[in-house]
Amino acid sequence: MTLPHMAFFPQALMPLHIFETRYQQMLKHVLSTDRIFAVAGLHPESDPSEERGQRIATAGIVRACNLNDDGTSNLLLQGLTRVECLSIVSEEPYRTIRIQTLSSDREESGERSKRLRLRVERLISLRRQLGGPTPEGFTQFLRGVEDPAAFVDLAAFTLCPNPAFKQRLLETLDVEQRLLLYGDSLRHEIDKMSLQKKLQGRLPNEDIDRN
Repeated sequence: MTLPHMAFFPQALMPLHIFETRYQQMLKHVLSTDRIFAVAGLHPESDPSEERGQRIATAGIVRACNLNDDGTSNLLLQGLTRVECLSIVSEEPYRTIRIQTLSSDREESGERSKRLRLRVERLISLRRQLGGPTPEGFTQFLRGVEDPAAFVDLAAFTLCPNPAFKQRLLETLDVEQRLLLYGDSLRHEIDKMSLQKKLQGRLPNEDIDRN
């Protein structure tokens, strides 16, 4: 499945509404077999009629699915692993692709990953304090995610507002580099939020143009 403005990550949960005929057919096959399909972001240079997906995507498993009377479905997909899309096998009745799975690169000691993870954790808390949109209880949930790779993937999928940057993180297999990149992005976002609050002063958002 190819979706615009989307970068899906391992471990993340994503609700989907399936209504196109081709994807209804795909889902029917998926549910009767291994319950797994891949979601790729739409390549920014893709022709709308071509629907060229990003080279790096994520394969996920259908955790729950509700089939509606009109043939549509509501499902919950959980990411399993990054995949590289090697070639298109067929386009009908829905697109099937040949893939290879990708694994995150990790340092054996993991000490630097731990430090970078703590930095990201602190920045996420600061972003939330400054008013950055954060799902209720998400910060506390992240603290319980021990694996640095899963931690940064879940944080980026949930909190990062930039699809292009999320795709870059998805394509970054080195966990430390992924943590470093996302931490730098958070720092930049926090600096912008802090400057905006300073310029706004005590005026509410609707009166900011009077400042």
